[in-house]
Amino acid sequence: MNNSTAVDGITIDCAIFGFNKASLEVLLVQHAEGESIGKWGLLGGYLRKDESADEAAQRIVYELTTLDNIYLEQLKAFTDPKRVSERRVVTIGYYTLVNREDYNIKASQTVIEAKWYKINEIPDLIFDHNEIFDFSLMQLQNRVRQAPIGFNLLPEKFTLLQLMHLYEEILGIELDKSNFRRKILHMKLLVALDEKQQDVSHRAAKLYKFDPDIYKKLTEKGFNFEF
Repeated sequence: MNNSTAVDGITIDCAIFGFNKASLEVLLVQHAEGESIGKWGLLGGYLRKDESADEAAQRIVYELTTLDNIYLEQLKAFTDPKRVSERRVVTIGYYTLVNREDYNIKASQTVIEAKWYKINEIPDLIFDHNEIFDFSLMQLQNRVRQAPIGFNLLPEKFTLLQLMHLYEEILGIELDKSNFRRKILHMKLLVALDEKQQDVSHRAAKLYKFDPDIYKKLTEKGFNFEF
């Protein structure tokens, strides 16, 4: 990026969450330039003079993942004057949820490598990125109790057990299988398919998909999904 077009002292940092069959993971990048070269952190970049913070977040995510117009939620501004040494930099945090099957990660001029890390195996990150990650995970945990935003981490067709494992990973708790099944089916959010899992060594489970109309309604209106 041409830094002459950047707003001095304002950056965007994004926590990108993905679900890998049974594990919730976050995408980290190894920086290729600046004072953080060779170190790991969240995906980020400078805010440009001709864009809003939301537009910058979309651009930064797109440059690495080629995903466009995805769900992004702004967290807050991180303003500790000591968060970056020797200069004043305020960052605006975001998080997003992506289906890992939808895209291929590519390196860019500012990134040496991009790698998925399990959320309980996060290394020491640059600046205050561990704090930003912790805050984004807490926000995600709160939001999945109020709206079905985490469901797009799953494939189009999934089992109830896969859905339950997703909730367990996000919330960091163990759920009762029968209680979860009862509550999720009561929401009328799922459409039962006349299909079962293929090529599995255990008994094949029934597959479901989301009802897009109910999904949209519950995302906008919200719900209280306590366990």
